[in-house]
Amino acid sequence: MDLTTRYLGLTLPHPFMPGASPMVDDLDLVRRLEDAGAAAIVMHSLFEEQITREEVGTIRQMEIISGSYPEALTYFPEPEAFLLGPEKYLDQVRQLKQAVRIPVIASLNGATPGGWVTFATRIAEAGADALELNLYDLGAHDGEPGFSLERRFLEIVRSVKAAVRIPVAVKLSPFFSSLGSFASELDGLSVDGLVLFNRFYQPDIDPETLDVTPVLRLSTHDELLLRLRWLAMLSGRVKASLAVTGGVHDARDAIKAIMAGADAVQMVSALLLRGPKALAEVRADVTRFLEEHEYKSLAQMKGSMSLLSCPDPAAYERANYARVLQSYKLTEPAAI
Repeated sequence: MDLTTRYLGLTLPHPFMPGASPMVDDLDLVRRLEDAGAAAIVMHSLFEEQITREEVGTIRQMEIISGSYPEALTYFPEPEAFLLGPEKYLDQVRQLKQAVRIPVIASLNGATPGGWVTFATRIAEAGADALELNLYDLGAHDGEPGFSLERRFLEIVRSVKAAVRIPVAVKLSPFFSSLGSFASELDGLSVDGLVLFNRFYQPDIDPETLDVTPVLRLSTHDELLLRLRWLAMLSGRVKASLAVTGGVHDARDAIKAIMAGADAVQMVSALLLRGPKALAEVRADVTRFLEEHEYKSLAQMKGSMSLLSCPDPAAYERANYARVLQSYKLTEPAAI
């Protein structure tokens, strides 16, 4: 069965790859991921705060900028908590390129122009096959309206695209006021891919100690639904390739994402729970599904349930809202 896909201008034997996570810090684990059939390796992000720390001496002295606010610093990792500083990150890119034969996709995470361009260039020079820009900003600064935040993001992407020749993907959150419009603007900058979606890790509150505590929860199948909707909405409407990340745990999830329009399927939580074998299992099960349903290739299935292709496109749009609400049946009289 032909599972070939094109992602970020790269021809891959199939769409399945580990998403951004600390797994890439262990070269033996990365080799096991390659042996399990990973189509590419996506590195975890190098944070803007790490670059800033190197430039000014300490993360605690950096200028408070939009998206960075005092409360956040109480649960943001101490500088020593970062496993790979900027120089070590570049070394890791080089080591990964030597350790595996599959493409290596590096990642930068930030919210301001800062060191993005300089480090994007250095990452490309270190040998990365592509770069993922992880646009991570909570929009928490009262003085910055949404359109200003979007202009800043677009300027970052424009600058990086002008500085490097390797493919550039943009990893988005689902919280833009008009995600479709913003995706189109990014497409106008000739970004090579869009990754849906970033997961904002939500801090919790301990009412006893009055502490804000970091909480890491692995994804669940339910998180895929939001991603399916926007994959389907964007598929065929942007030139950029599309990747899904978050909520893919098995072949059924992967099949739905590909039907919605995903060119690449990134998995993290499933690999953390089941190990590299999860990649091989998903690939085998997807192949079996395609054969049983008489598809000639994965490309034939891709996008078949997108907004442009599915039999009921209204299901992705506003018309479905009332239908879903009306479909709910109470099993008992509602308490008043």
